[in-house]
Amino acid sequence: MSFTKSILCFCVSIIIFSSCEDTHSKKNKQNVKTNTDSISVNNKKEKEDTTVIQEEKKSDSTTNKESEEEPFKLTNENLRDFMTNYGKENPETLVNIKTIHGDIHIKLYKNTPIHRANFIYLVKQKYFDETFFYRVAKGFVIQGGNSDRQQMANKRHEIGDYTIPQEPVKGLKHNRGAVALSKQWVDNPSNRSTPFEFFIVIAKNGAFHLDGEHTIFGKVVKGMDVADKISNVPTDGSEWPKENIFIKAEVIE
Repeated sequence: MSFTKSILCFCVSIIIFSSCEDTHSKKNKQNVKTNTDSISVNNKKEKEDTTVIQEEKKSDSTTNKESEEEPFKLTNENLRDFMTNYGKENPETLVNIKTIHGDIHIKLYKNTPIHRANFIYLVKQKYFDETFFYRVAKGFVIQGGNSDRQQMANKRHEIGDYTIPQEPVKGLKHNRGAVALSKQWVDNPSNRSTPFEFFIVIAKNGAFHLDGEHTIFGKVVKGMDVADKISNVPTDGSEWPKENIFIKAEVIE
């Protein structure tokens, strides 16, 4: 090979070698630079907006304080006063419990004022619409007002954590068709009622062994045949119906 050809080959080699640059790495470096630029631009924009944001926060301070206030919830401390006033403003005494098996009309007693007002309050808050008849004790009672749905737990949290003092009424017994609230059996010497879960006595001869244990606050005036249908649905070992019996409650009058 001549000297001139050698020089030409060497120059071509230099040119070819130069074209083998890692263009991917170059693009990465450019991207990093671009990303860095965009971050600094955002930071600059945030600084420019700081004054505006501070002014908006200052002007909305009253609104923010109001929004930070806790929503009203029922407690054992405020229950009696609230339900006394609520009962005066909401004197209804007839509720319809709608199920897939039919309707059950419950007449509420005025001489159990806190229990009556509580039941009306829960109906109007649409609490029962998230629940089932979740317990069927055949030949004894059907129990509603609970479920395994998260919506029910959320609704209870919104309404509050409380129990209701017993309101015994002389002469009221757990006859067939009687409606009462359940209670906690542990650490509950005064038999305070749980506010959410109610039961209907199905037993033909009544359930008089429960007298004095629960507050009877109403009775079924229409739809005992529906209650009987519910009492005969298939259940699992824990008396939970194998098919959910959804409840929808509404005030009639």
